[in-house]
Amino acid sequence: MLLLNKIEFYLCIQQLISMTNLILQVVLIIVPAAAVILMAYFFLKKSGEKELRAAHIELKRERQKFFLPSRAEAYQRSVLLMERIHPNSLVMRMQNPGLPAMAMQVKLLDAIREEYEHNIAQQLFVSPAAWELVKQSKEETLKIIHLAGKQMEPTSMALDLSSKIFEIVGEVGKLPSEIATEVLKKELQELF
Repeated sequence: MLLLNKIEFYLCIQQLISMTNLILQVVLIIVPAAAVILMAYFFLKKSGEKELRAAHIELKRERQKFFLPSRAEAYQRSVLLMERIHPNSLVMRMQNPGLPAMAMQVKLLDAIREEYEHNIAQQLFVSPAAWELVKQSKEETLKIIHLAGKQMEPTSMALDLSSKIFEIVGEVGKLPSEIATEVLKKELQELF
């Protein structure tokens, strides 16, 4: 009986050793395989992210190459708009001494609105902040002309209105159109 117990014990130990060897072999196969799979996953993930970044940069470069000329032109046209509606250049360009002041005022206001409407599409290519300054400049220029017009007598002529506009501009100091021009030029330089 003792011999039988020893044999059974020996067989149990043998089975336990066999099972342990089997588990060890499975672990030795699974752990490296899992490590290889994890390394492949992380490598592919990093590689995919790198390719995605490269594609994003290339797309941005292509987009900039396509839109940069339009954006540059929009900034140039917006600066030109600011120059054209600047009260001094507007009065000099539209000057007609024989007109009554009221007719000249209407002519100046119409010219500002036409210039603005002609260039309104530029807002697609300039920054929202810059376009807001352009709009404010237009509104402030309209206010200056209205203010000068309110100070005219019914018999005043265009020359009187022009003088009053120049006087108001001199009192204001830096006009919104001048500030907008500076911002537009700065943003244009940042494009390059």
